[in-house]
Amino acid sequence: MAKTVLLGKDKEKQLKEQKKIAKAKNKKQRRGPIRYLKDVWNELKKVTWPGKKELLMATLAVIAFILVMAIIIGVFDYGLGQLINLILK
Repeated sequence: MAKTVLLGKDKEKQLKEQKKIAKAKNKKQRRGPIRYLKDVWNELKKVTWPGKKELLMATLAVIAFILVMAIIIGVFDYGLGQLINLILK
């Protein structure tokens, strides 16, 4: 099979046509707020919500992480404060 090679303006013209086609495909139609809310509701139906036990474990993990990070940051803050006080005196 022989390839067709486009030269100059023919190639530019073809590229412009391809861009127009791609732009038309990607262009989304504007939807009203009712349609938007229906789409949101349909997506929420697909969500698998965690059970009570799974939710409790995730909540406890987040609280534990926050406490550990607060302690670490507090220790660094205290240490750096003492170091600055030592340097400035």
